[in-house]
Amino acid sequence: MDDAPQQRNGREKDIQKRAFSFACRIVNLYRFLAKQKGTGEVLARQILRSGTSIGANLEEAAAGQSRADFISKRNIALKEARETHYWLRLFTETKVVSPEKLNGLLNESNELVAILTTIVKNARIPE
Repeated sequence: MDDAPQQRNGREKDIQKRAFSFACRIVNLYRFLAKQKGTGEVLARQILRSGTSIGANLEEAAAGQSRADFISKRNIALKEARETHYWLRLFTETKVVSPEKLNGLLNESNELVAILTTIVKNARIPE
């Protein structure tokens, strides 16, 4: 019996759980940034959109109508993860938020990018 589909489903659920947890943390960051006036308040909307979109696209990919749809949704999730990582780096460099407060989110966003890159690359390999 081939265990690959079961392993793949387990990994898919894991990345979905991680993306959901990450989105919850992004919502909390948004709440913090939205209280600030100026730059932090404006940029908060950007990271809220990209950071929560990762999980939403992974959920859609799980219900993909075709292999192409699955790959497309995963690729969008990857792009959103990269954008979110960009905003987190920007917040750190410009000291909108202290680097110490963002280290965990930066590490997780970096890991999400790496995992999603692998998933997208592997999904593009013909079966």
